[in-house]
Amino acid sequence: MAEKKKKNVFARFFKYLRECIGELKKITWPTFSQTTKNFGIVLLVILVVGLFIYGLDQGLYALLGLIDIKAG
Repeated sequence: MAEKKKKNVFARFFKYLRECIGELKKITWPTFSQTTKNFGIVLLVILVVGLFIYGLDQGLYALLGLIDIKAG
């Protein structure tokens, strides 16, 4: 039986690097307009969620103020 010989560690490393470069060439990067549009959407969502959490916090704080616990 013939044994399967392992490739040199450097040959395997350079093959890996070539495959990585090949995969990087397949990437389609977003355009500037797509990037700015997505950035605006992210800022809008952050603002809306922040306002929702602020409103929820204020509402719960007001409910806590209605509970009048007197130490007795």
